[in-house]
This record gives sequence, C-alpha cells and structure tokens, in this order.
Amino acid sequence: MSMALAGLGTAHPRHSISQEDAAELHATFCGIDPRRARTLRALYRRSGVSRRQCAILDASTGPIADRQSFFPAARDDDDRGPSTAARMARYEDVAPGLATEASLRALEAAGVSAGQVTHLVTVSCTGFIAPGLDARVIHALGLAPDTPRTHVGFMGCHGALNGLRVAESYVGAEPEAVVLVCATEICSLHFAYGWDPEMLIPNALFADGAAAVVGRASVDGAGNEWRVRACGTLLMPDSADEMSWRIGDHGFRMTLSARVPDLIEAKVGDWLASWLAEQGLSVGDVASWAVHPGGPRILTAVERAAGLDKTRTQVSRDVLSEFGNMSSPTILFILDRLRTAGAPLPCVALAFGPGLVAEAVLIA
Repeated sequence: MSMALAGLGTAHPRHSISQEDAAELHATFCGIDPRRARTLRALYRRSGVSRRQCAILDASTGPIADRQSFFPAARDDDDRGPSTAARMARYEDVAPGLATEASLRALEAAGVSAGQVTHLVTVSCTGFIAPGLDARVIHALGLAPDTPRTHVGFMGCHGALNGLRVAESYVGAEPEAVVLVCATEICSLHFAYGWDPEMLIPNALFADGAAAVVGRASVDGAGNEWRVRACGTLLMPDSADEMSWRIGDHGFRMTLSARVPDLIEAKVGDWLASWLAEQGLSVGDVASWAVHPGGPRILTAVERAAGLDKTRTQVSRDVLSEFGNMSSPTILFILDRLRTAGAPLPCVALAFGPGLVAEAVLIA
C-alpha cells in the first residue's frame, strides 16, 4: 500500500528582512568592527538568500535597529544574548501558531476535514516544549483526543523526510489512515552573537517557517497522484564531527564543516545510484529533484554527485533565495512548488542533516 501526498500547505512569519539588511543588523547590534563587517556582508551576499521570514522581527520596514526587539544590543564582546530558556519561551509563543496555519492549508488542499485525520506526525529541531507541538496542534485543529501522534525531534534539515517515512508506515499498517505531517522551525531564535566562526554561516542562512502534508492511501488509477514509493538513508562514515546540532547556554549551536560539500560530492552519487537501482531506476530516470538547499555549495555538490545541471535544482535555489534555509520545512516547500507546477515524475527528495546523514524519498 503506497501513500499519496494528498495535499501540502506552507506558512511563514508575517515579517521578513532582506539579506543586505540582515547583515547590517548583525553588524550593528553585535558591534562588529568595520573590517569584519565587510567580510560579514560578503558572506551574506554569497549565501544564495535574498530574503528571510523571521519570527523575531517586529516589522519588515523602518530603521533597521527598530525592526526587532528580542535580541538586545550586545553590552560587550562577551555578551552572548538571550538565554536558551528565553529563546525556548519565544518558540513556545510562535511555533504552534505556524504549525497550525500550515496544517490548515494542507488539509484544505487535500479536501480533508480535521475530523478525518487519524494520525499526527510533528517535526522540529529548533525548540523543546512539553506538552509539545503535537498536543498544541491537536487542540488547535480540534483533532480527536485519542489521535495517535509521533514527534520527530532534533534531526535537522532532513527531519520532514523522516516524518514522511513514519506517515508511510502508518498508512501501510492501516490503509484507511489519514496522516497529517507538520514540520515547524524557528531557526532565527538561535542567532549567535559576535564574531563566532562556527555560527557565521548558520546566521547567514537560516530562517523560520512551517509546512504540512496530508498522506493517505493512494487510489488505483489516479495517475496524477504523487506517491511515496521508497525511502532511503545513508549515514556517512567518519563524518560525525562535520555537522552537529547541540544545545548551548545561549541557543542551539551548529557545527558545519567546510568539508560537508566535499563529502556529499564523494559519497552521495554511488549511494543514490545503488538505492535507485533497487527501485528499478537509474539516476537518469529521475525527472524532478527536490534537493534541500543547505546552501549554494550543498546544491553544487549534489549536482556534481548526481551529474545534474543547475536547471534541475532551480526550484531549490528559488526557495532558498525567497525564504532562506528553514531547516526541516524547506523540503516540503520545494515539493509543494514542484507539485503545483505539475513537475514530471519520478521525483527524488533529498536532504542532509547531522551525522552526516543523507535522507531520500522517491515519489512516483
């Protein structure tokens, strides 16, 4: 029994900021010296991001210093900003609303009422609350109180693909199941103060958003359905230190080695070919690609590994430019755009996360 993606929905915070203004904001309230500020602006320009939606923003226009109040100006070079507890309190304030908004849109797109949902899967790596997002969404949507729920937590940018794997298992076990999967991230809460080399790239890339999908058993003869045909995963050897996501005293901290694109280029091509061969396909048979845009170098590495030209990942680049890297919801934003545009099948969704791990879903 295969699972069809019956409907997708997305949501993002009300306010956004251009990448140019984001660099200025960073330099201004963190007191970055002029030489480093020039380097910072160049890094932000090379990120592939044009604009980002962020829950910490109070306005999209006006004086840069007045557009947000969550992060106070650094008092000195040792100031690391709000505590993790304060950041988690903000997560609790804003994440459930975004999750609910995306879920409602997915249900509407699928033509499914909240009362028809039989299972819920939530995904998030940027916040911890209990009762969690699952309980908040159940209450907000009016789902049955006995709805089985699973939370996929702290898995990073590929978390939504793991959420689809869980949903597929539900549908495989219960053909009448209607599964709601919702991925929600408030990455902007983990902005790192000052000149922190490990966090400069995350500061320049990450943004906030939510995306949801309704999965249910596919219908025989429905030729336009996007069905989950297979899931694959690769934990790359000797890569544990290349990408990590850990809890610090002033937000969560990402380690992102410069070797990550090289590892992807070296390891992913052969694995993809082998995994697709198990499904009776070759890399050349894949008609559409939904590649998580961890950054421009990640996309280039995938293109080289799979022998793709840049046109095959253009939708990923467009989503990165328009929204930034929203972590787990991003891949669903890309799938939604491809599906709405009538992109040809089969499609491979591919994302990467701490480990270093590659996750893939074949949709056909």
